[in-house]
Amino acid sequence: MALRKDYDYAAQECSVARALEIIGERWTLLVVRDALYGVRRYNDFLVHLKIPRAVLAARLQTLTEAGVLEKRRYQEAPTREEYVPTELGRALWPTVRALGVWGRAVNPDARPMRTFHHAECGTELGTYGECRACGRVVDPEDVEMRPGVGLGPGEDPVSRALRAPRRLLQPLFERRV
Repeated sequence: MALRKDYDYAAQECSVARALEIIGERWTLLVVRDALYGVRRYNDFLVHLKIPRAVLAARLQTLTEAGVLEKRRYQEAPTREEYVPTELGRALWPTVRALGVWGRAVNPDARPMRTFHHAECGTELGTYGECRACGRVVDPEDVEMRPGVGLGPGEDPVSRALRAPRRLLQPLFERRV
């Protein structure tokens, strides 16, 4: 069921409602998740998410205007752009992580597609992105993502690249000119 477009969350005083004004539409958190995973280019979001072009363009515009993503032009190819999580976008990592954990809890048959580890010590992260060994929430730059037992065979280039262990926020692909 789609969210109503005529409802103005921003008119509410609740901080959750205000957050939903930015990230509450369908597909938005998946775009943020993929950006945290290192997806940068419009076409890579498109192929990985299988999202309609108009919807992706609208979500990227909203996230850019809200300061969650930064749109950068390639110096090598000034007509091409990439979308990079800002500090505000990186701050969504614990939320995305906890939502994935919650999703598995409400669907006990779901097997994790990816596991997340503190890159420094290799310890798997807890529900909110905390390292169980050192007890602190790990910044996304220090999180290593590894394939989980539920990772499917996605054949698009993004899915194939995400099968290898990698740190969050590292660009998935080198820039192509």
